[in-house]
Amino acid sequence: MKIAHLADLHLGYRAYHRSTPRGVNQREADVADAFRRAVARVVELRPDLVLVAGDVFHTVRPSNTAIAEAFRQFSVLSERLPGTPVVIIAGNHDSPRSVDTGNILSLFREIQGVQVVFEECRAIKLPQIETTVLCMPHVALAADHQTAMDPDPKAKHNVLMLHAEVTGKDGEPRYRSEFGGAQVPESAIRPKAWSYVAAGHHHDVAALAPNAWYCGAVERTSAFIWQEKGEKGFLLFDTDTGRAEHQPVETRAILDLPRLEGRGLGAAEIDERVLAAVDAVDGGIAGKMVRLVVHDVPRTVVRELNHRRIREWKAEALHFHLDLRPPETRRRAASGAPVKRQTLKEQVESFIGQWTPTREGIEKERLVEMGGAYAERAAEAA
Repeated sequence: MKIAHLADLHLGYRAYHRSTPRGVNQREADVADAFRRAVARVVELRPDLVLVAGDVFHTVRPSNTAIAEAFRQFSVLSERLPGTPVVIIAGNHDSPRSVDTGNILSLFREIQGVQVVFEECRAIKLPQIETTVLCMPHVALAADHQTAMDPDPKAKHNVLMLHAEVTGKDGEPRYRSEFGGAQVPESAIRPKAWSYVAAGHHHDVAALAPNAWYCGAVERTSAFIWQEKGEKGFLLFDTDTGRAEHQPVETRAILDLPRLEGRGLGAAEIDERVLAAVDAVDGGIAGKMVRLVVHDVPRTVVRELNHRRIREWKAEALHFHLDLRPPETRRRAASGAPVKRQTLKEQVESFIGQWTPTREGIEKERLVEMGGAYAERAAEAA
């Protein structure tokens, strides 16, 4: 049996304040285009089962444009792959905090062959392909009670689909590109008990076991896109061979240029090196997302840079981020010895580390880790 495994579509994602001629945010249009290409490729592959492991939408209240696009593409799967079941679960991005709010994903139940699970864990039985899919959406995994992950003894193929951060023996996530996911220990999954384990939440393709995978996102939509450098797409898993094949989907070009060292250089020298780095881009930067980090650049030098040229690059690229980082400042201790000033990340970790939780159930170590990671990303984006 062949399984098409998609996740983290994030339809409705927006960034950079650029619009298409029709007035749609350019990145929102990019994400929709990537999803259309993914659906077209799924139709070509003609799998026996299609899985979508959460985060169909970027927000719980997506735009009408995003909803219409999702309905259109899931309808394409239904029409062009008649008889092929499509099973969707909700992720943390498209799960309202209050259950009585309702979930927009319920709309897709109106499409023939599409089944959606967004509240409680539920086993979907698919007798036409002798398969049971145990669906574990974000809301159910984030709840206090634990649901047993047990395969169906009567099914030929058992598939586990979940949207979560899978943690290893040390309690740390095996992979991380996004926060906010429910944590599930790898020991609870027991990959050998399943024909396939389809995970969502991590935005890069990554293996948990030979038959257990994060398929990655179809476009770059995480809080820190520069870490998503690999090809985007989805997976095709063959239960007969036990082989997973990544199916790449064309996306907008992203370039994280080699970092430069600005220590001891004047504005003219930094201008020259930045210009050389940009000119070296094959095919130019037009329409691309580009970042160039330059370390150790004092504010006095930043003011003297060629900002007119930088503005021209910003206009040419979809997004051009010249990340000019100041030198590390040092203060002196009472002894007169130089002491490195704490970074924002270190300050946040220190503050939370000294804080006393106000109620039971707060995992202080986890909070310190998350606070430090958020601060580090904020510093990267600043």
